[in-house]
Amino acid sequence: MAVSARDVKALRDATGAGMMDAKKALTAAGGDMESARQMLREQGLAKAGARTGRDNDQGAIAVAGDARTAAVVQLKCETDFSAKNEGFTSLVHDLAGSVLEGGVGAVDQHSGEIEDLKLTLKENIQVGVVERIEAADGNILDHYLHRQDGRGVNAVVVEGDGVGADDLHQVALHIAFAKPQFLSAEEIPASEVERERAALLEITKAEGKPAQAWDKIVDGRMRGWYAERVLLEQGLHGEKTTVKNSIGGGSIVRFVQVMIGD
Repeated sequence: MAVSARDVKALRDATGAGMMDAKKALTAAGGDMESARQMLREQGLAKAGARTGRDNDQGAIAVAGDARTAAVVQLKCETDFSAKNEGFTSLVHDLAGSVLEGGVGAVDQHSGEIEDLKLTLKENIQVGVVERIEAADGNILDHYLHRQDGRGVNAVVVEGDGVGADDLHQVALHIAFAKPQFLSAEEIPASEVERERAALLEITKAEGKPAQAWDKIVDGRMRGWYAERVLLEQGLHGEKTTVKNSIGGGSIVRFVQVMIGD
């Protein structure tokens, strides 16, 4: 059957398919727009299968929530150009909202939209990190999203016990840019600590330091090593006061950080 140029254009605009592909799908579907759209989706997914092995270290992150519950979702793609696409950034925000309301499995509700985006952008698009955090009774959450070129690229959620909202927000900001790997020194595997201490001892010996000073020198260097990795040992915003000493006697329970490129 003959299909109108207007319908072909509408299908092309909706799917990102080529003009001839849109026309063929509409013709095969007897002019039914939704059936033609599904045909193009299936064809697009067949092509997308060949793209699944391609690097997709770009993308966007969204955060949703309040002081009690928060959700973080990372949507991955191949290029920052696609990551800044309005449809892409809109979808990642929808994903975060769904996870906030329905849990991490709620991303599956958007599988059709993700498939459509693959067809439109012709990239390897996948859901990356998905987190949903609920504060324990009496605790509060703070979250921060750093944006670049209109998309979220660095998200933090932190839970505090007995920490004021303003102080907790400062910790969230600190985490975003200091990028600690651990909350406390106790979380670092003992084997990793022992390996670093042994390496620092050999360096100290090679420098010709007196043997009676080795332990003290290594201890000082280990403090610096911890400060690079451990949130509570870091100076808040690079200052001398550590995060641990900046939260008024409260405690940081946990934190989550999600970044583009991870």
